[in-house]
Amino acid sequence: MSYPTIADSFSASKARQCGFVLALLLLVAAPLQAADLASAKQAGWLGEQSNGYLGLVNPKAPADVKQLMKSVNSKRLQHYKRIASRNGIPLAQVEQMAGRKAIQKSAPGAYIRLASGSWKRK
Repeated sequence: MSYPTIADSFSASKARQCGFVLALLLLVAAPLQAADLASAKQAGWLGEQSNGYLGLVNPKAPADVKQLMKSVNSKRLQHYKRIASRNGIPLAQVEQMAGRKAIQKSAPGAYIRLASGSWKRK
């Protein structure tokens, strides 16, 4: 019968520590990899449009940025529908008002879509 040696217990302990450190790094790194709206706009991937929704400035944007845009636009649509319903006005009117407001509030250097369809830095 063989008994564990100090070297064996050191290896197991080291492996558990490495696993813990790896798990911790993954937890910390995940939020850093996921795009947030402010950084996506600042990087020039997304911009505001006059229709009240985010637009893709650069079609080569990473997948998480594209997913972020879809998610934000979906939430905006639901919010705009509630506002339109509450006030008895057409959805398109709410979208246009929201678009104007979003463009006005955009930070200098952020992209906005012009009526021509082209993107311009504010």
